[in-house]
Amino acid sequence: MKPFIGLTPLYDDDKKSYWILPGYMEEIEHAGGIPVMLPLTADRDMLENILCRIDGLVLTGGHDVNPAVYGEKTEDFCGRLCPERDEMELALIQRALEKDMPVLGICRGLQIMNAALGGSLYQDLGAQNGTEIDHDMKKPYDRAAHSISLEMKAPLFGLLGQKSVGVNSRHHQAIKDLAPSLKSMAAAEDGIIEAVYVPDKRFFWGVQWHPEHWGDNETSAKILQAFVNACKNCSSI
Repeated sequence: MKPFIGLTPLYDDDKKSYWILPGYMEEIEHAGGIPVMLPLTADRDMLENILCRIDGLVLTGGHDVNPAVYGEKTEDFCGRLCPERDEMELALIQRALEKDMPVLGICRGLQIMNAALGGSLYQDLGAQNGTEIDHDMKKPYDRAAHSISLEMKAPLFGLLGQKSVGVNSRHHQAIKDLAPSLKSMAAAEDGIIEAVYVPDKRFFWGVQWHPEHWGDNETSAKILQAFVNACKNCSSI
């Protein structure tokens, strides 16, 4: 049986609509999963029902994480927020960890993982970090914007078998203080953390780049396949 994998929706403030990039769906399908876009809701009963029916969870990109989640005031350089999505994903992360459900966070997904577990974020890298690395590339997105170095004892290195890989990059927020229960798996040359995991969980990974934009990339394909395989193992239990 192919695993059902829930993907958190993106929200269009102007059109008041839920949507998702085809790449998220297509790459989950290519890896052997059945992707399902979730409704935007913070209703705990509904979320619990959803988690009982899916085998894995993808936390997609999108709005900035509300700084209130990690105890800071919102600065002028912070981007658009979606409080209902924050509330939804915080609840999903908590329950997914309790259930040991496979979770893959992408871009914002990595950031909300870190904030949910007690870490903090740069609200804007340009204003607060001053890095010279291009973390917010222009199109096309199916190419490397910069390289990352992998932690040799982390599972991402075990999966890829490389000390360094190139990644695309579309973000202006990033991890500032890493959450206590998260471990870094990779970082850019400027020290910005690019991949994280929780060591004692089946599969709880976050990546700062966008594999959904670069499906024919070997790194992206291996990560998505590893995630879907974890979801298959979860659905068989």
